[in-house]
Amino acid sequence: MSSEPGSVTRRNALMAMGVWGTAAAVGSGAQEGPASDMASADEHDDFRRELELLVNQTALVDTHEHLPDEEARLRGEWVPCDDWGVLFSHYIDSDLVSAGMPEDDLQQLLARDVDPAAKWKLLAPWWPAIKNTGYGRAVRIAMQELYDIDELNEKTVARLQNAYESVRRPGFYQRILVEMAGIECCHVDSLGSFRESRQPTLLLQDLNIVGMHMGPDVQGLAAATGKEVHGLDDWHGVIRWWFEKYGSYAVAVKSQAAYRRGLDYEQVPAEQAEPVLKRVLEEAPVSAEDRKLLEDHLFWYAVEQATQHELPVKLHTGYYVGHNYMPLERLAGNPAQAADLCRKSPDTQWVFMHIAYPYWQDLLAVAKHYRNAHIDLCWAWIIDPAASTRFLKSHLLTAPANKVFVFGGDYIPVECVLGHARMARQGVVRALWELVGEGYLSRGDALELIEPLLRGNAHRLYRLQAKIERLRQAPWA
Repeated sequence: MSSEPGSVTRRNALMAMGVWGTAAAVGSGAQEGPASDMASADEHDDFRRELELLVNQTALVDTHEHLPDEEARLRGEWVPCDDWGVLFSHYIDSDLVSAGMPEDDLQQLLARDVDPAAKWKLLAPWWPAIKNTGYGRAVRIAMQELYDIDELNEKTVARLQNAYESVRRPGFYQRILVEMAGIECCHVDSLGSFRESRQPTLLLQDLNIVGMHMGPDVQGLAAATGKEVHGLDDWHGVIRWWFEKYGSYAVAVKSQAAYRRGLDYEQVPAEQAEPVLKRVLEEAPVSAEDRKLLEDHLFWYAVEQATQHELPVKLHTGYYVGHNYMPLERLAGNPAQAADLCRKSPDTQWVFMHIAYPYWQDLLAVAKHYRNAHIDLCWAWIIDPAASTRFLKSHLLTAPANKVFVFGGDYIPVECVLGHARMARQGVVRALWELVGEGYLSRGDALELIEPLLRGNAHRLYRLQAKIERLRQAPWA
């Protein structure tokens, strides 16, 4: 097992301060607000530096990743290639296609059997168009901090490959996540059910419920339990097994079903769902209407289990990963449907991920109104850094400050988490500094918000200290 996540030392905080210069070098785009309540412009700038220092000294709780365990990554699993091209394999690949890169060229960029030195020619025509997007900035910061590459071009690509190989060695998760990014622990969605991580107190795991209610994934989830599934009672038993086995170790449950449907889950009784599941088990045709009945029933059954185990329910909302298939009208309905979920299950703690981008103002109204609604900025800083800053400013002036989580990298390649974490810290500083400059917050107000925003809110809702103590005793630890 890897070493335990430690506190961020002052030395690391000062190292992190250097990254502010790095971030500025790639174009922060920060707009400095008025200093009407400051004695002078110099004093205003001094306060920003104070904010930067304290934000960089404070450990982050990372509330959403898709990271494999380090040993799996060292074997080359979960990533399409094992060279510098891996930096372009998640999220930024979508920007490349959107910019016009042919799909075949992208596949070559991410291929294992292509010489890393030859990959630059594939990327070069499109790099200028995407290097300043949020996805591009995260990659550029990672290259600067990990590999000392200030500008990617034909002259630096060979050095980039050598540096990539020197960093990707045993212990690099601890170095990148804890020592460089200042991350205390990560919440990881393995996109399966639950992973018995060999790094359990660094990579805390969500229990993914998609296969419990979408499909459902009878073959995959029932196999681990040893149970046969002939009807709804049997499937309920499979769902309960997963919660009984892993509910005390998981930090939350997660569903990304919003990629395939709306969040309009009706509370369907078992007698309506039972015949539909039987047809599914028989591989008989099932109408879209009947499939929704089954999905809705099973969703609420899983949510009931999560609530009984005191696990918050994380739901994907908003923007889609990938390209050329996003139904924007479905995304627009997410906030209203989120409000319905809060009303239907008031004892469930709901966490709505990715700020429902681009419909974040509607979701903010949900967090303000409903006691059990929380919003996570995971992924958002690299989707739209400017909008994420506006969101955080609005949230702090609109909804309770204990209902927002400011960072989740949402990456598979660990290297890019570093770049995203730098951007999130920068965004928090900018939001607080602008609110002070605009007269909405006092300096004391801004400073008091740093700890809860970066780690305290997550510790409270997810009961992280108790989870970490429990995970230290896990049989797979």
